[in-house]
Amino acid sequence: MSKIQILDKQFKLFIPAADIQKAVTEMAGRMNEELKGRDIIFIAILNGAFMFAADLYRKLEIPSRITFLKLASYEGTTTSGKVKRLVGLGENLKGLTVVVIEDIVDTGVTLDHIVKQLKGYEPADIKIATLFFKPGTYRYEIPLDYVGIEVPDEFIVGYGLDYNGYGRNLEDLYVL
Repeated sequence: MSKIQILDKQFKLFIPAADIQKAVTEMAGRMNEELKGRDIIFIAILNGAFMFAADLYRKLEIPSRITFLKLASYEGTTTSGKVKRLVGLGENLKGLTVVVIEDIVDTGVTLDHIVKQLKGYEPADIKIATLFFKPGTYRYEIPLDYVGIEVPDEFIVGYGLDYNGYGRNLEDLYVL
């Protein structure tokens, strides 16, 4: 579909599913090489990263575990600037390589919150993997180790990203 309607907004096709899957496959390949031999736990940030995390994790060939953390900072089409911790972490991360799986990094507010909390668990290393990245809005110095696709500062939906809870199920990415 080249155009879709979600609630009161119209979106047009931006990135087709094949391009998204290519980026996921390339990222998994890099991780398989670079993280080999480490004790790894992936932490996928819900709700948005669930599709990306599932596709990425199925492509990994390295021994690892995965868990989930739920945070929220969006209201409608804009970030609230406040991160609400909704579901906490119950894993022992001491000495592990932690790979945070994000659907999108834009301002970095959520990511900064996550990294600050994770450091308290004393991991050996924290790596960041994001499928989508808005470099024009990023305000932090936290290095992004794995970036799938850079996108402009526009509101996007699909492949886990939503508009008021709708549109996460779309395999393509759409722009407002």
